[in-house]
Amino acid sequence: MTAVPDRHVAVFRCAAAWVRGEVRRDVDIACAAGTIVAVVPAGAAVDGFAPVSVEQLPGLVVPGFADAHSHVFHRALRGRTHDGTGTFWTWRERMYELAGRLDPDGLRELAFAGFLELLCAGYTAVGEFHYLHHPPGGGRYQDPNAMGLAISEAAQGASIDLTLLDIAYLAGGFGLGLSDVQERFSDGSVRNWAQRVAQLPAGLRVGVGIHSVRAVPVADLPVVAEAAAGRPLHAHLSEQPQENADALAATGRTPTGLLQDAGALGPRTAVVHGTHLTDDDIETLGRAGSFVVICPTTEADLADGLPAAGRLSAAGARVALGGDQHVVVDPFAQARGLEYGERLAGGRRGVFGPGAIWSAALESSHAAIGSPGGTLTPGAPADLVAIRTDSVRTAGSELDQLVLCASAQDVEVVVIGGRVQVRSGVHVRFGDPGPLLARAIEKAWR
Repeated sequence: MTAVPDRHVAVFRCAAAWVRGEVRRDVDIACAAGTIVAVVPAGAAVDGFAPVSVEQLPGLVVPGFADAHSHVFHRALRGRTHDGTGTFWTWRERMYELAGRLDPDGLRELAFAGFLELLCAGYTAVGEFHYLHHPPGGGRYQDPNAMGLAISEAAQGASIDLTLLDIAYLAGGFGLGLSDVQERFSDGSVRNWAQRVAQLPAGLRVGVGIHSVRAVPVADLPVVAEAAAGRPLHAHLSEQPQENADALAATGRTPTGLLQDAGALGPRTAVVHGTHLTDDDIETLGRAGSFVVICPTTEADLADGLPAAGRLSAAGARVALGGDQHVVVDPFAQARGLEYGERLAGGRRGVFGPGAIWSAALESSHAAIGSPGGTLTPGAPADLVAIRTDSVRTAGSELDQLVLCASAQDVEVVVIGGRVQVRSGVHVRFGDPGPLLARAIEKAWR
């Protein structure tokens, strides 16, 4: 017997919604089987479907946000690295201390709580830049992908759309071996890395990545690029001046030049940070049509500097946004940080107007991780975020400018796959993620 398709839809009635780059008033978003099937004027019939429920969503409704660059285990560092001076390199020592403590069970618990925090803040998709592969000391779990699978299970439990970016990490620097803590990041060779990645389950969305040009030998960079095979390819790039200096001293090429030589740049590539690029680097990334994932709150927290996001965009690169170390989980903070960085660097407002900021936070950030979300259009995931327009932060705002004044506290409702998962910052099944985070972080440091 042939199955009869379900022709019933859940309707979310919106006083205002961000549709195709503009605010539209009084619209219905009809959802079936986890997908948007129609966006129509409020109360209009949806051809071929019958509504089974109608729920009014408050404020401005936008697609769910995407965090295009996450290290979820870093969430256990928040509030623990601000008591001294130094640079990224001194912060890294504290991060390595944490990295040496986690096993699959601890990572699963921490990632689940961290992903719930993302979801309650309005993120519905995340690209997890994953290099914590093996046991401390470089042994192997019975399943060599145990750590990646722990992250996948955590994301599935939290109902957040995951792209697992499996990262190659093979060296401690140009011509340098791995430190003791870095041993757990490494598969020993690029071939071993590729073989392990090939064993990840077929149902999991997997991208690949180069941790950085200092962590993957130059001769191995093309192997990682080839392993991408049409999937997202991510890499940290020129986050620190020292990386550039080391690359030039060892190879005579900038990190961007090394990626270009390896065939690693293209429209599916996302480079992260890009804080210290030359003029030629910017032109190269623009010609390649690559994504550049800016992480404003982490770049500020780690004193990385201000990336030339406006020039990158003008050159043709596609700007996306990431939270990186979860020092702040707030899609609006990341979004306005993009424009604020340009204002601080150049003394001019409006390099990224509201429309461009929404685009970076929504469409570009989803596209950078291969997620189908980021738009309120038929065929897109039924992932919706309702933003309050009557809070002390948003009252009186023009709706298209909410991206510059709202905060995660203004996320009133989050819908995943056509089902409400969050109301007023609290998950409908798991409650406030704060206590879960507290327990997971305590265990991680115990």
